[in-house]
Amino acid sequence: MKTIISIVRKDFISEFRSRDMFISMFTFSLIIIFVFNLVLDLTSNIKNIVSPAVLWITFLFSGSIGLSRSYSLEKESEAIKGLLLAPVDRSLIYMGKFFSNLIFLLIIEIITIPIFIILFNYDFSIKIIEIMLVIFLGTIGFSSVGTLFSAISLNTRLREVLLPILYFPIIIPVLLNAVRITRSLLSGESLSSNSSSLQVLIAFDIIFLSAGILLYEYVIEES
Repeated sequence: MKTIISIVRKDFISEFRSRDMFISMFTFSLIIIFVFNLVLDLTSNIKNIVSPAVLWITFLFSGSIGLSRSYSLEKESEAIKGLLLAPVDRSLIYMGKFFSNLIFLLIIEIITIPIFIILFNYDFSIKIIEIMLVIFLGTIGFSSVGTLFSAISLNTRLREVLLPILYFPIIIPVLLNAVRITRSLLSGESLSSNSSSLQVLIAFDIIFLSAGILLYEYVIEES
């Protein structure tokens, strides 16, 4: 547990000093939301169909920026070598990076949501707990897959290109089911009416978080 906390603390201190990743993710989120808001002529019926997809596409693409930079500081300073030489279980390194990415993504999403609410004229207050639960489960999926694939693409020259190629196809089940549940909640339906989609999100999180823990040692040694 100390190893995980140390990695999370290190990542936050590094990001606090530079703020590069945070600014990039937030700026990209704003651009996506503003562009969709300007381009789409959203009547009430179309808005309920399209807007949840806009929100999750914003989370997906802005999150991919952060995930692609997950190991950038370690790579540039060659600190990754020291991290791998440390006498700790590799799965703990994965969990540390996973939690760092998860927290960064959630912070950006929480900041993005009020802007989305204002521009698309939504009221989240009625279903806020259910919506935040879906966002949390979806973000776990983003972080678990992104952390593993970011390690896979670590030593490739085109890692910024390779990561989306690997990441986006795998994350489609999370995107589709999260959009489906969010759309349903914003239309006034209950979370229980989306139990099958919710189960898919939970199963995806468990499978890929477990896969990351089991495979990270082999992935990071080869990277």
